[in-house]
Amino acid sequence: MAGAGGSWRPPRSCEDYWGEWKHCRGLLHAFHHYYAHGELPECGRWREDYEACRAWERDRAPAAQEALCKSERARVMEKQKYAPVWKLRKSPPPDWYLP
Repeated sequence: MAGAGGSWRPPRSCEDYWGEWKHCRGLLHAFHHYYAHGELPECGRWREDYEACRAWERDRAPAAQEALCKSERARVMEKQKYAPVWKLRKSPPPDWYLP
């Protein structure tokens, strides 16, 4: 994931990770997540990503870079494991114009 000349940057800004962590720990989000999923949200990954991002900014640590890349890949894979709710159509139904 490194760019030309070692100009790799984190996928998000460190403030984004911090904001996601604060949002995840919020009472309203926790209540909604518990209502929807039956369990409290796990917010630790956002905090770990924030700390890895800061470590990257501070020291350019390769371990921090790898941790952020791995975490973002896991998020993408997590989103892709759910099928779409609606079946996608290739064309409109034949009677689309009827009331």
